[in-house]
Amino acid sequence: MSDFLQLHLLTAYPPSNLNRDDLGRPKTAVVGGTERLRVSSQSLKRAWRTSSVFEEALGGHIGTRTKRFGEELHARLLAVGADAKKAEKWVGQIIDTFAKRESKKLVTGQLVHYSSAEMEACRDLVDTLARENRAATDDELGGLRGAAGAVDMALFGRMLAENADANVDASVQVAHAISVNPVAVEEDYFTAVDDLNVRDDQAGAGHIGEAGFGSGVFYLYVCVDRDLLRENLKGDTDLWARSLRSLTEAAATVAPSGKQNSFGSRARASYILVERGPQQPRSLSVAFLKAIRGGDPLDDAVLAIERQRDQFDRAYGACADDRDILNVNAGEGSLGAILDFVEG
Repeated sequence: MSDFLQLHLLTAYPPSNLNRDDLGRPKTAVVGGTERLRVSSQSLKRAWRTSSVFEEALGGHIGTRTKRFGEELHARLLAVGADAKKAEKWVGQIIDTFAKRESKKLVTGQLVHYSSAEMEACRDLVDTLARENRAATDDELGGLRGAAGAVDMALFGRMLAENADANVDASVQVAHAISVNPVAVEEDYFTAVDDLNVRDDQAGAGHIGEAGFGSGVFYLYVCVDRDLLRENLKGDTDLWARSLRSLTEAAATVAPSGKQNSFGSRARASYILVERGPQQPRSLSVAFLKAIRGGDPLDDAVLAIERQRDQFDRAYGACADDRDILNVNAGEGSLGAILDFVEG
């Protein structure tokens, strides 16, 4: 039986466009027959893994997602005088170890998530190839893949279509955040003035545009398999603890970057319920199947979450061994206590 950590967060965002669809409007979802604002899990995970929270706590243990690593390796070989054709062939073999290339170019057909250790191993290998003027052996190529120490990979997983043996099962499941209240996406009509327009015949806007926005209280659910995370990190207990703390802090304090300069919509979670135990996980999103209308949506959402938690406990027995709460409006709990709890 796995040891699960479940996070339930409520965060109130003012007018914002945190995560845009293909038309540039805020993403939405219909829940319980009502349109809600939505922030995708992909957007959230990228915001967290590239945040200063992760960098400060986990610097050196964060991977890189790219198609273009082969170009760096090729340039590295050319810089020390390697033959261009040989360099392209040698780098191609290295890149193929992770994913197939696009039409034999030095870019991969899919984004590859490399750990920092893997990238350094590739750089060391091309230095060896340049020095010894030869191609890599099968053993050298096979030894390049190893994700140990890449926290974001241990948390969010890795999928390499052509090299399944290098895949990493994600230890964290992140739901799409949805607003607990119904929304109507609005349009901000804006103009920009050309500062060099000085005559009457130049009066008017230099640019006219529209930007969609909405506001709401968002419910976010995150589930962590703490045992799988420890396994992915090869039993590194210190890194495991820092990973749990960083993930929790980022989820509570890091806002997606979408249109932040236009809306200044940074926010922190006003409510966090964290649960720990081996019981089968469950989201509390059903508490918001009926949209919250009128009143104070944040306070009403807190009541709805806690009521739903208690109802599940009555129906199924205790759904967690232990719990802790941060409630900013009620002056209850602290982020520090929550972070201590998640690694306990």
